[in-house]
Amino acid sequence: MTDQTQPTDIHAEAIKAEIDWLSAVITARIAHFFERSKTPFAPPAAPQLPKGSALAQLVAEAPLDTASRLVLALGLAPQIQPSVLDPFFVRNTGIDRPFTEFGAFRQDSVTFQPTGQTALFLLGGDDTTRRIAAMALFAADHPLRRMGGLSLGASDALLSGPLTISAHKVAALCNGKTPSPDFSPQFPARRLRSGLNWDDLILPREVTHGLDHVTAWLDNRRTILEDWGMAARLGEGFKTLFYGPPGTGKTLTATLLGQRTGLEVYRIDLSMVVSKYIGETEKNLAQVFDMAEQRDWILFFDEADALFGARGATTSANDRHANQEVAYLLQRIEECTGLVILATNLRSNIDEAFFRRFQMAIGFPKPDATLRTALWRSVLGKMPLAPDVDIAALGQAHTLAGGAINNVARHAAISALRRNADMISNRDIQQAIAGEMRKEGRTG
Repeated sequence: MTDQTQPTDIHAEAIKAEIDWLSAVITARIAHFFERSKTPFAPPAAPQLPKGSALAQLVAEAPLDTASRLVLALGLAPQIQPSVLDPFFVRNTGIDRPFTEFGAFRQDSVTFQPTGQTALFLLGGDDTTRRIAAMALFAADHPLRRMGGLSLGASDALLSGPLTISAHKVAALCNGKTPSPDFSPQFPARRLRSGLNWDDLILPREVTHGLDHVTAWLDNRRTILEDWGMAARLGEGFKTLFYGPPGTGKTLTATLLGQRTGLEVYRIDLSMVVSKYIGETEKNLAQVFDMAEQRDWILFFDEADALFGARGATTSANDRHANQEVAYLLQRIEECTGLVILATNLRSNIDEAFFRRFQMAIGFPKPDATLRTALWRSVLGKMPLAPDVDIAALGQAHTLAGGAINNVARHAAISALRRNADMISNRDIQQAIAGEMRKEGRTG
């Protein structure tokens, strides 16, 4: 018989074992609760997980103790096998309503949505001392959150928010592969990619020196922090500011910095960060930062002065709420264990109090004639040019940044093709330059 076992079976086997264990614990805990027994609760033993499964690796690396595993399984259940939570739907016939002790988030939901209180019930029953001890599992720095992807939704009461695990973590535990998250209001970050490589960057020497410094930190941080004993003083994170006029290569540099170091780069969309629902902004940002720390991403904030500019006095509830969100974002950036890059067109737009927290600030100036010529050669290098195109003269005559030169090349190519020409002429380029400079509010 042909072996039909798939590579993902070991991960599914581990999840099934954990959910079955959760089901047994729920049954035993509810039975103990209704018996009102004075005998200490003895939960079923946690299963031995298949070696090599994603869940077993998480349990070992985090590490997660038995109580942590049970809370993780409780967070997985609504997405994997919600029926195991059905026993919690039993009603208190004395007052004709569900039992408060079970901690459901929405009593009218088709699926029982566990909360932090549900977890406390499973771990401590009605033993106040045990319940208080179990609260430590929901601390912000606990491995359940940092590595397990667990989170508690907003709620007025302590630990009464819905207990959830991010979709990307559920998928990773189920099949051993972490998918790239989808860009959405719930995940306001998009991965940056480029078909260019590090050698295509044309930047001043002082800028490349600063970037080499950032790269050296990423390559050697374990040596500096652990071997040289600087972890307590420095912290693991590294904050860098890119500042300079539009089109000078800040976004491309951040993208290629990730390519150079083998790290994924995600750009935070600030327009999607602020939510009208209190608590949603923090929740969405928390997911991005938690994933970034788990997977060692580089986070990139473009036009960062929109949130990190000089702060004025608060005059309304909206101002106070916005400042609260900015404060949360600043805190997460400060605590982030990876590389965070903020970009702005003007250095002076960044609040001084925050500027002092950067480990590096790298200025991207407009290119001089030599760099402009190199940029023109790089951009036009593979395009069919007419004999009258003088690249050196283009670099000398026009003060354009790299982004603008890319735009000129695009428009010149379109103009040539509209003429049914097989080469781009100097006239095509000059007309495109004139259009680009008009767009920038210049005439020459």
